[in-house]
Amino acid sequence: MPNVNFKNHLHLHLIVFIWGFTAILGQLISLSALPLVFTRMSIAVVVIYIYLLIRKKNLAIQTKDIVRFLIFGFVIALHWLTFFHAIKISNISITLACISTGAFFTSILEPIFYKRKFIWYEVLLGCLVVVGLLLIFQFETQYKMGIIVALTSAFLSASFSIINGKLANTHDSVVISFYELVGGLFLLACFLFYQGGFTANNFNFQPNDYLWLGILGSICTAYPFIATIDIMKYLSPYTVMLTINLEPIYGILLAVFLFKDQEKMTTAFYIGAVIILLTVLLNAYFKNRKKATP
Repeated sequence: MPNVNFKNHLHLHLIVFIWGFTAILGQLISLSALPLVFTRMSIAVVVIYIYLLIRKKNLAIQTKDIVRFLIFGFVIALHWLTFFHAIKISNISITLACISTGAFFTSILEPIFYKRKFIWYEVLLGCLVVVGLLLIFQFETQYKMGIIVALTSAFLSASFSIINGKLANTHDSVVISFYELVGGLFLLACFLFYQGGFTANNFNFQPNDYLWLGILGSICTAYPFIATIDIMKYLSPYTVMLTINLEPIYGILLAVFLFKDQEKMTTAFYIGAVIILLTVLLNAYFKNRKKATP
């Protein structure tokens, strides 16, 4: 059993590292955010559908549930759209630092959605997040719009997590995600048609884009999702959540290493980013202590 857990810990860190690499691919791919996300979701849908066929999972569920999942897929599509757009108009470091506020938005939305009381440490940590954001806003004014778009993406991510938390026990997770991705794909297709459709102007691929998009849609989207479901059979939700919080750190370190001067920020940015990341880790710590209390 220890060897099994060790292997799953390593596997989980690999998955989180891959998620951190998603932002790098967003910078490398020449497409704008809308065709980029549409292509990503298309590849992921195909890969997950093949997985469902291989595993002989039943996609036949009630029509009302399919409609719900398709609509909920709009949220994840908008999250990815704003995430990659933020990278395009600012940079990876700014985007990932702001995406880290997802835990803060979750702490606000959960009590409202689940009709429970606010928790004191979540309010305190929320104040710290605001301090970190103010530091970033004050000294990285050239990225103001990127910060706003990235924060919108974090809010959408938190909303999607809460929605999926409600759905987790209703159907197979892979089946839910398949329909959600199809729903998101439909929404993006509507946006594309509004912008002129599937034209060379919208999908002006550069030679390297095919490789990066293939990696993004399969290795960085479909594979981590499927693999995480298996890992959660062996590791606790707390362990998984705490490790996933390392994604922005991996991503920012990768960005600084690969893009160097393009990702160099002011000292205030790094102080603000550390404050935000610290609140995420403290939130996980307090929740773990609460669960451990008899």
